[in-house]
Amino acid sequence: MRRRLLSAFAAAVCALGLALPAAQAADIKTRSIRLAFVNNADHPQGLGAKRFAELVAQKSGGRIKVQLYPAGVLGGDLQVINSLQGGTIDMTAISAGLLVGRIKEYGVFDLPFLFNNVAEADAVVDGPFGQRMNAMLGDHGLVNLSWWDIGFRSVANSRQPIVRADDLKGLKIRVIQSPVYVDVFRALGANPVAMPYSELYTAMESKAVDALENPISNMDSNKFYEVAKYLSITNHMYNPMLILVGKKSWDQYTPDEQKLLLEAADEAKVYQRRVNRDSDARSLDVVRKAGMQVNEVAPAEIAKMRQLAQPVFDKYRKDIGDALVGDLQAQIQTVRGKR
Repeated sequence: MRRRLLSAFAAAVCALGLALPAAQAADIKTRSIRLAFVNNADHPQGLGAKRFAELVAQKSGGRIKVQLYPAGVLGGDLQVINSLQGGTIDMTAISAGLLVGRIKEYGVFDLPFLFNNVAEADAVVDGPFGQRMNAMLGDHGLVNLSWWDIGFRSVANSRQPIVRADDLKGLKIRVIQSPVYVDVFRALGANPVAMPYSELYTAMESKAVDALENPISNMDSNKFYEVAKYLSITNHMYNPMLILVGKKSWDQYTPDEQKLLLEAADEAKVYQRRVNRDSDARSLDVVRKAGMQVNEVAPAEIAKMRQLAQPVFDKYRKDIGDALVGDLQAQIQTVRGKR
């Protein structure tokens, strides 16, 4: 009986030890992390951030709390990056293209018609190329935890479906305030107008512009179907998203905390990508039911667009760095060869 009791006690102690959260054995302090982003909390960006916060809480045994600041309440993207570098905000989720002003090589993701599909994009940013881009951030006071998804951009307009490459000619299209976007749509024959996103709906409504180019989910969430009758799936550019931490904050975290945050961001990535892509599919249903005419541009016409945009590609290839762009293209071809 005594031996049985001792054996049962030992088993209970062992079971208790196994049940203790790993966080209790790790060097994890009580912390609050501020994560700011520009989209609403129910946007795929916000949903990914929420999942990340949940995972951090679970993995840290509740010691680390990620506080979310959605809808730009702590400032726009560029303001938040400045705050990360200064250490007044800890984290953000941001499109890769918005780093171009600080790191010209990040313009590589704004080159037109790079990827054929999301599987190619995922493989490239999750592989050696993504690691190479991550390594450039340290000198600018930033650390990337993971690559998330914003998605492909397409064209919506109030005049006609874009069935052929020639259908873009003469369209007055709003583009983001980036030279490469202006040059790409000028090469495609459109009349690009760079303006802030906040002004876009009113510009479409007043006919100041005929068209816009955006991810599909934005057509739904911002009700562009009210001011644009046609949506043409061009997939002319792909935008990855980074989960950035300011290096001043990062260097204060213990190695165990850093490992925990990296793991949480990588796990949340799978969820966020799925949510974003499911959101695109749902948004297509929404805009169709709202009366928008949707068409996919044929591969042959996409090839014509790519050819028209090639001089722009070549121009920015020189600015970004020929070796870097060549490395990206080689890795894309490697991914395609495996599929």
